[in-house]
Amino acid sequence: MVWNTMILSQYVIVCRLVGHDLPERTRAAMTLHYRTTLTPVGGWGLHPESDTSPYCTALAHVALRLLGNHRDDPLCARSAAWLRSRPAGAGSVPTWGRLWLAFAGLYDYRAVNPLPPELFLLPRRLPFHPDRLYCHTRTIYQAMAYLYGIRFSGDLGHSLTAELREDLFGQERRLPFRTRRRLLGTDTVVPPHPLLRAAFDALALYERRPPRRTRERALARCLDRVTHEQEATHHLGLSPVSSLLNVLVLHASGAGPADVDRALKALDHWRWEDPERGIRYAGARTQTWDTAFAVEALLAHRTDADTAAHPDTDTDTDAHADVSLRRACAYLRDAQVTEDVPRPEVTARAPAAGGWCVSDSAHHWPVSDCTAEAVSALLHTATHVPDAPAPDERRLRQAVAFLLHRQNRDGGFGSYEPRRGSRLLEAANPAEMFSHCMVEDSYTECTGSALVALAELRRQAGQTHREAVSRAIRRGARFLLRTQCADGSWRAAWGVNRVYGTLFAVRGLRAAGLAPTHPRLKRSAAWLESVQRADGGWGEHHRGCAEDRYVEHPESQPVTTAWALLALLQITGPDSASVREGVRWLCERQGEDGSWHQGAVTGVFFGTAMLDYRRYADCFPLWALGAHLAARCRTG
Repeated sequence: MVWNTMILSQYVIVCRLVGHDLPERTRAAMTLHYRTTLTPVGGWGLHPESDTSPYCTALAHVALRLLGNHRDDPLCARSAAWLRSRPAGAGSVPTWGRLWLAFAGLYDYRAVNPLPPELFLLPRRLPFHPDRLYCHTRTIYQAMAYLYGIRFSGDLGHSLTAELREDLFGQERRLPFRTRRRLLGTDTVVPPHPLLRAAFDALALYERRPPRRTRERALARCLDRVTHEQEATHHLGLSPVSSLLNVLVLHASGAGPADVDRALKALDHWRWEDPERGIRYAGARTQTWDTAFAVEALLAHRTDADTAAHPDTDTDTDAHADVSLRRACAYLRDAQVTEDVPRPEVTARAPAAGGWCVSDSAHHWPVSDCTAEAVSALLHTATHVPDAPAPDERRLRQAVAFLLHRQNRDGGFGSYEPRRGSRLLEAANPAEMFSHCMVEDSYTECTGSALVALAELRRQAGQTHREAVSRAIRRGARFLLRTQCADGSWRAAWGVNRVYGTLFAVRGLRAAGLAPTHPRLKRSAAWLESVQRADGGWGEHHRGCAEDRYVEHPESQPVTTAWALLALLQITGPDSASVREGVRWLCERQGEDGSWHQGAVTGVFFGTAMLDYRRYADCFPLWALGAHLAARCRTG
């Protein structure tokens, strides 16, 4: 899954700060990635389709210099010129950027919004304790709080530090960091709330002279949390973003070189290299998520009647697909997390047993919708493919318990955990460049996926679990009906945007038992038909994620078109004019090798971080066409 250059830049900075030398070939391949992702104005963006970002550009410029590129190199010269053309130079970067520059000795901590580690000493019953935050946010902040608490500052060398400060801030502004107030740059999506600014001012006073013993206790608490996270995830971390911070914490705390090297080596899990784009670090590995969708795509054209008539498959294509499906299901079966992490109370971890992660089970952070899609893929395959690997009854019971635990009081499902904190905590968002990043919530997609899986699991659960599953399905369906927008669409949190959300809501409601003629489903079909483009396809622009509305893309997109078709097929069937036109559009855009062009970015997290899921164009168009064939067979 493609994001931006941020993680690569932070990796290069961490390597220098901990004294890890990168081989010449590696440095060249990393520089190649910067070269191939440069924006026209000489910087780097927050995602493949964004404008140039001061945050990404500042970190990339530092990384390029650390990789051995001279300041007169065109890449470095152009990025430095662009940064100096901004008001306050790199001083306009958001808080996260300021912190990373401070870690590298390029910024004054007095100009960084306070992040005292003492917050982690607060009683957990308080509504604003860090353990009530979204798991990605709290794992990032427990490491940042440690580094801020000790004012960690690496040494890049006097000469290079002076040059970088001039590159980033200009000749007259080498030390422009006497104040935390800053010009809000193009990266700012959520300006600090006035109450948050007041809290920062109060914390800044505290930071002038924090009690020594209290600070020591707080640092020890944060360090214990970081080391627990490293141990529980086999040093992978929840994500490469938090893992890189954890490596710095280990180094700063005096851990032995072997421990630091082991943690740094584990980051190879996130490494991605090819001859065209060089070396970068993926925002996430998505093999479980992609495999579940690939299984559904390969099964989509099959009907129960086909399986009954031809239990051993009747075509060479299906026989070949069955081999792939058995291998995929073996992977999914073995990827289930079957044990909880030790000492979960240290980092307030939710029960993990029974779930599936986005990638594999190694880092022990399972997610509700990944669990649901993996379960659905396994159970659907068992219906159509003889001898397909499947979880045993005990593991299915674990999956049921895992999913039920993620359901919130409003009936919707969270992702990694149920919601722990009030939505009011979003007003305390200090990141500035992201939205909806403070607390878990109830998500349309997670709820829709969970309902599909629970409907399948209900048929196999014992009486006690069956009643609990039925209640969960009813509550989830009510949540989806309650959150439908007036125009008939649903908001999404993890994909672009209203078409994606509508697909998962429709899947969930149909699995919960709503008939295609239900007024709410008919309304959603009418909305999908109303946004179909004149050429027969669908296309949605990522800008709508930040603006909380549907924004049409200038061009139809294969993945968006497939999402719309998969939803409509469950409501209008295969013979509506919209479905026929959408199928025609997809067929005409298929390449000679059977593939579709990926098109625009399709994923999102934290409201504004757009993601390019590279396997979506392989799975969803095939799934839609297969579902269309199956629907035509069922209707005669």
